[in-house]
Amino acid sequence: MENLIFSLNATLPIFLTMILGWIFRKAGLMDESFVNKMNKFVFHAALPVLVFQDLATVDFLEVWDARFVVFCFCATLLSILGVAAVSYLWKDKRIQGEFIQASYRSSAAILGIAFIQNIYGNAGMAPLMIIATVPLYNVMAVVVLSVMKPERETMSKELIWKTCRGILTNPIILGIAAGVVWSLLKLPMPEIFGKTVKNVAVLATPLGLMAMGASFEWKQATAQMKPAVTASLIKLVVLAAIFLPIAVQMGFREEKLVAILVMLGSATTVSSYIMARNMGHEGTLTSSTVMMTTLGSAFTLTMWLYLMKTLALI
Repeated sequence: MENLIFSLNATLPIFLTMILGWIFRKAGLMDESFVNKMNKFVFHAALPVLVFQDLATVDFLEVWDARFVVFCFCATLLSILGVAAVSYLWKDKRIQGEFIQASYRSSAAILGIAFIQNIYGNAGMAPLMIIATVPLYNVMAVVVLSVMKPERETMSKELIWKTCRGILTNPIILGIAAGVVWSLLKLPMPEIFGKTVKNVAVLATPLGLMAMGASFEWKQATAQMKPAVTASLIKLVVLAAIFLPIAVQMGFREEKLVAILVMLGSATTVSSYIMARNMGHEGTLTSSTVMMTTLGSAFTLTMWLYLMKTLALI
């Protein structure tokens, strides 16, 4: 019951913030122009600063575990390739990019650390899991959303160059690169600078959630219910069912196993919607999946934790 209460405390406020965005739109406090500008601000400013903050404050050498990092990276890469194959089952090719991203991309940085801290009292192996997965999440999201746009271009040198340029100039990728360099060089984080970074970073999640809720259309979501449900099941159940037993066989326990669980089975991150919208996609499938996985993860994460506790793995 304690784990269930924690999960509900972690996920329901996120869902309710999205609902607030929808209510504000219906009440006339937000219009389409305002929501689009808010999405643009989060994508170009708040999210890059958030990922910079996550990585710049991690001491790579102190917490480094190559075996754990390689497992997280490989499990994430195989998950992406797997859901990419599944995406070809949908006749509507315009939703492929959104389906792939929504099926694999976890809210590891936001939910992961909070979840592990609640159990062990510290961030545990979450920073290493973030190092192994968040850059890959973002790079592959840019690739997938660039290549699989609703109005696709034929493959050419120009398209390849345009995609590569989009990856290299993507604000989130730039935020990751800056954070990694800052950490490796062990640059100091003066209090004034650190607080300013935190003030901008903290805007990413609430503004992104409200923008997503304000953009949500129930009729469109119903039309895409089948792929959204499929993506949600993959995100919360299928990936964890495949890779958790492998992690156990490899000897991962305690904080490492919980970090792997969060990586595989937590809700689809809000930033996936923001990226989809800002890269030419409709965003309805993504927002539906975020809402479903946000609610569902309160129960599925509790189920996985209960199972691992019963088997004395954590």
